[in-house]
Amino acid sequence: MSDDIKFMRRCLQLARCGETGAPPNPMVGAVIVCDGRIIGEGFHRRCGGPHAEVNAICSVKEKHLLSRSTIYVSLEPCAHYGKTPPCADLIIQSGIRRIVVGCTDPFAKVNGLGIRKLQEAGCEVQVGILEKECRELNRRFFTFHQKHRPWITLKWAQSKDGFIGKRERVVFSNALTQTLVHRLRARHQAILVGTRTALLDNPTLTTRLWTGPNPLRLTIDRHGILPSTLHLKDGSTPIVIYTQESIEEILADLYARGIQSLLVEGGAELLQSFIDKGFWDEARIETAPFCLGEGVSAPILKDEQLESKQNYGGQIIQQYRHKQ
Repeated sequence: MSDDIKFMRRCLQLARCGETGAPPNPMVGAVIVCDGRIIGEGFHRRCGGPHAEVNAICSVKEKHLLSRSTIYVSLEPCAHYGKTPPCADLIIQSGIRRIVVGCTDPFAKVNGLGIRKLQEAGCEVQVGILEKECRELNRRFFTFHQKHRPWITLKWAQSKDGFIGKRERVVFSNALTQTLVHRLRARHQAILVGTRTALLDNPTLTTRLWTGPNPLRLTIDRHGILPSTLHLKDGSTPIVIYTQESIEEILADLYARGIQSLLVEGGAELLQSFIDKGFWDEARIETAPFCLGEGVSAPILKDEQLESKQNYGGQIIQQYRHKQ
């Protein structure tokens, strides 16, 4: 393994520490190396706060070493004034002359401009080290800026014989997998359920079993039948209620709101409509170890690729990606 790959892997490790704090900004890690030794590192902790490059440079105790150091960063340094000054300018001012970048930033105000600014200042810039891994880390951010919609995760639980529910409410998850659902919610900015799910299950759609922000709650109520007594309307977390909008209109609205990730929790009709229109990126299916015999059939994925399959006390969780 080359040093460039080794230190970029460390960038990715650091970047993941900003999973719940950085969005809607991307997760970014930075490492500063002098003579093969890490002398500084940092990551983007929270949106509006210092970027990874800033934290890494500030962490270096012996600033005179910067002029003969390399900075590794998982995403292209920014070149514009936003909530913070341009990181490319800080790198240049610090005296660092070699920059290794995992992947370019698709955001219109960056998108190669940071790399160009560094090169025009006489810096050596190498781009594309562990590019696939760096892009995967920020897949939600990339999808938002390139497809103008949020990254969409479909999630449901079903019986062993393929039913998602009956007339009455059925509990498919155990204590552990329920906790994992709340972790999944904490990793998404918004969560959507349909009218039937809101009425039958009366969900809260919060992350109360996990540390992290509650997602923006979304539901559909085309006929104005959802009562004010629902947990969704308890005022504890913001909610958006769609009335006549299609999926395309909902996604356009979420893009306008800056929502980069959407978790769709059901029911079967709503989930299948996302599948049929091709509006999904990954899916999480939990299968309980019992049969219902009858009920509402589970959705059927199309163009799916199995990513993983795990057993949690008899509960089987399968993760899929949409082949595009």
